[in-house]
Amino acid sequence: MTFTPIANFRGTNATGSVQSAIAFASQKTGVDFNYLMGQARLESGMRADAHSSTSSASGLYQFLEQSWLHVMKQHGAEHGLGWAADRISATSSGRMTVSDPATRRAILALRNDPQTASIMAAEHASDNKDAIESSLGRAATSTDLYMAHFLGLGGARSFLGTMQDNPNRSGAAMFPAAAHANRGIFYASNGQPRTLAQIYNRFAAKFDQGAATGGVTGLASTTLGVSGLASTRLGGSGATVIPGNGETSTGNAAAWAQVTLDQINGGTARVQTANLMRPTPDTARLAYMMLASLGA
Repeated sequence: MTFTPIANFRGTNATGSVQSAIAFASQKTGVDFNYLMGQARLESGMRADAHSSTSSASGLYQFLEQSWLHVMKQHGAEHGLGWAADRISATSSGRMTVSDPATRRAILALRNDPQTASIMAAEHASDNKDAIESSLGRAATSTDLYMAHFLGLGGARSFLGTMQDNPNRSGAAMFPAAAHANRGIFYASNGQPRTLAQIYNRFAAKFDQGAATGGVTGLASTTLGVSGLASTRLGGSGATVIPGNGETSTGNAAAWAQVTLDQINGGTARVQTANLMRPTPDTARLAYMMLASLGA
């Protein structure tokens, strides 16, 4: 059996492919593009093949094995990965398992596919947002959402709730396992344990920097209008983009691709209709092809 990622799209280079995958995930789920870019830069330096030497974390968003199985179980079927979701089971203790070792390896390997990883990271952030806001009684910041990815939802709630009352508490004392796997985060260079506030503020600064440097080379100056996108040809293939059936049209796909470019470029996105925010698979595929021809 051949296991495939959400989409088979690849850009003209590795960085372009990752950025386009993140843009697609943002448009499909409604999760902020800059948040997803900042998280990817902070987690893996935008490397889809990144692996941790101190934990089971892997991929663009450095999902731990259990975290990945949880989000895949919950959202895989929504994104054409029902084969994966159906094979994941929860034990009485809540641990996710896959009975067949080969299938388990295939599911975990999807962490290194930029399209699948970006979609799951976006869904994970969306799931965590409501829970965090309900717990804290305020709007969640990007750093709050990142803490939920880094420590898990329960860990983030504990971290953020304690920080409100006792910001000078040692992070390593609260999270010894995480501190062991991420010493540079929980300890200063002189070995002094960092406080919760110090850890949070360092993440906030790095996260803002990661999002701010998320520009896409070659796309920042792209000003093609919808009509220009609609008639584009696939770079290097000589094949004209042909729309699919049903709701899909060249115009819809071109508009969807233009919104993606607008968001990548940091400008104000055009007014989006519901079918552009939640495109059909055919529309998304066609827009992907258009973005590919631009090197996105």
